Amino acid sequence: MKKIVVLTGAGVSQESGIRTFRDSDGLWEEYRIEDVATYEAWENDPQLVLEFYNQRRKQLLEAKPNLAHYALVELEKKYDVQIITQNVDDLHERAGSKKVLHLHGELKKSRSSIDDSIIYPIDGWELKLGDLCEKGSQLRPHIVWFGEAVPLIELAARLTEQADIFIVIGTSLNVYPAAGLVHYIKPVIKKYLIDPNDCKTDGIENLTFIKEKAGVGVPALVDQLLKEKE
Repeated sequence: MKKIVVLTGAGVSQESGIRTFRDSDGLWEEYRIEDVATYEAWENDPQLVLEFYNQRRKQLLEAKPNLAHYALVELEKKYDVQIITQNVDDLHERAGSKKVLHLHGELKKSRSSIDDSIIYPIDGWELKLGDLCEKGSQLRPHIVWFGEAVPLIELAARLTEQADIFIVIGTSLNVYPAAGLVHYIKPVIKKYLIDPNDCKTDGIENLTFIKEKAGVGVPALVDQLLKEKE
């Protein structure tokens, strides 16, 4: 069975009502990155950081997977599909995708602030000051903040090397280290990029650029790939 590796970004979840950071009405209009998404912010004002992610979590609980999420599940009928996502939501899983690797963490989980291996699911949408791990330290969002290492990037690179087809959806290929995954793809394999915006694709061989929103472009590509297997 051919292996498809899919790299997804904020554009996949946007049509589910998840606000992105970089658009005109994005989250950074209200918050400075330095104030809510760095370890320094956590040290300076943990209450603000917790409130920021509580509000995002509350929004996520009201969101539902969209056509793009469900289309990727359909691919699993005839392909071995591995999703690598930059998103911290669980919409891929809720749609039914079986293999999802979260590069930047998961919004519905917390972890110890002194031991990264201690991770808990969050019941509901609130994480509060005073919520402690088993070692007695404050729980923090299970999120990779700006300036922090991306612990799963090496695993993502190994999975990317195995791809027979590589699909990028809803990300500009400007956010590193995730954008660097394209360098691990075999030059000869087919690559697809689905995004409504102009993207820098210089030097990427065998690339088909589908300039559509995820909810339109992904179902169309999935339909094409499934027909190729008939």
